[in-house]
Amino acid sequence: MAAALGAQTPAPPLAFEVATVKPAGSGNNGILGSCHGTNSTYPPGSDLAPPPLGRCVFTDARLGHLVNIAFGVRNMQWIRSSPDWVTGGDERFNVEGKAEDPAHATEEQLLAMLQTLLIERFQMKFHREPVEMTGYALLVGKNGAKLKPSTSDKETVKFETVEEGKAVAVGKPMPGRPITFVARRQSMAALANFLTFVGQMGPFADRTGLDGVYDFRLSWDEGGGPPLAAALQDQLGLRIEKQKVSVSYLVIDSAKRPTGN
Repeated sequence: MAAALGAQTPAPPLAFEVATVKPAGSGNNGILGSCHGTNSTYPPGSDLAPPPLGRCVFTDARLGHLVNIAFGVRNMQWIRSSPDWVTGGDERFNVEGKAEDPAHATEEQLLAMLQTLLIERFQMKFHREPVEMTGYALLVGKNGAKLKPSTSDKETVKFETVEEGKAVAVGKPMPGRPITFVARRQSMAALANFLTFVGQMGPFADRTGLDGVYDFRLSWDEGGGPPLAAALQDQLGLRIEKQKVSVSYLVIDSAKRPTGN
């Protein structure tokens, strides 16, 4: 009986070994930072150096920014909050957390630790709220997909843009500029998430029916061409169609200014 009861005890949430949350004193400079896990990728030429392995480091971040990253919301517009300071205003924070075993913590584990930190230090209570809205379905084109199963042994994603006629790796996509998405061992669901994040068209949903993982390269330029829809068709054999898609809002019911370290 004791063994059976013990087996039902849920595992404690992942948490940083050491973490600090402090008000940002440098003003409204825009959030900077990331979580650096064993499977994180930082392409050469990125404008910012990654934090040390096994750490999450952010500066000048609103709580809403941190929630967006930790919970993978992908779009700040999909966060709803009753405390106005969470997603707007001038209150920003510097946050740093270190895993107990930095050499083996994955990015996903670090993000789970960041979730725990936000819930505990900001006394944050929230719930998910699914909503149907107009978006885009990612579908296989009429002539079939131009995708080959991945031959890579590691999942990677990197972004490139064009500067002075040359391809330059960047740490994050730059809206309004030519974008190239270089993917290894990525699913179509991951592609749909990426397009939601950078496409500036609305939410995307994977409805290709393709379950595998693929290596591919997708380049488009809404200003100079080809636009995203044409690039998907020509380069990957996929098409997009306006449809109703499900979006999960993260609703912050309550939050408080962070407790002491």
